[in-house]
Amino acid sequence: MKIALIGYGKMGKEIEKIAIERNHEIVLKIDINSIDEFTHENLKKADVAIEFSRPETAFENYLKCFEADLPVVSGTTGWLEKMPELEKIVLAQNKTFFYASNFSVGVNIAFKVNELLAKLMNNQSQYFAQITEIHHVHKLDKPSGTAVSFAEQIIANNDALKSWSLDNYDNYEELPIFSKREGEVPGTHIIAYDSEEDSIVLIHEAKNRKGFALGAVLAAEFSIGKKGILSMNHLIKL
Repeated sequence: MKIALIGYGKMGKEIEKIAIERNHEIVLKIDINSIDEFTHENLKKADVAIEFSRPETAFENYLKCFEADLPVVSGTTGWLEKMPELEKIVLAQNKTFFYASNFSVGVNIAFKVNELLAKLMNNQSQYFAQITEIHHVHKLDKPSGTAVSFAEQIIANNDALKSWSLDNYDNYEELPIFSKREGEVPGTHIIAYDSEEDSIVLIHEAKNRKGFALGAVLAAEFSIGKKGILSMNHLIKL
């Protein structure tokens, strides 16, 4: 498989290492220093694009890849207000787009546990839910896309919650997400239900970036020959 890496930061370099270990070839690497190589001609050399860039450039990057009829696997967060527009483009033009707020297999299993826990806690009004996410100081968006995914699952299964809020615990109809940026932490997410009697806590703690990178490469392998909107649920059959 020939891969175009759109975004060649720490994640891009980790993805490159995993891809090569799995006998794939990196034919294009795009970052701020090689933007002039981000051309239709160069994209056509690849079988799939893996995109980990910046929120403000992600959407245009996808469109550029689609113009080259290139399947896109993306883990960029912070742009999701444009997801409905992108989904229409993908379906109308018969393109391939695999998106995950987090490519870790462990996180996606945690998503399923979180969903079940939220359903079980729906009628337990004595518990107050909150999410804490901790990431490295280089992470651009707050809260993390993974924390938002956890929050949306809880809200969808809790009659008392209407929305989420960032670093705010003033409204009982809002699920608070607390964001911390510390050192080189690859990613920790803590979902807690607290009452006067006890606490129930679900934690996913990434030890390094390898799990995210492996998941992205697996997603790229999975996307070849498929069309439409794909997710980790399709890949790991959750």
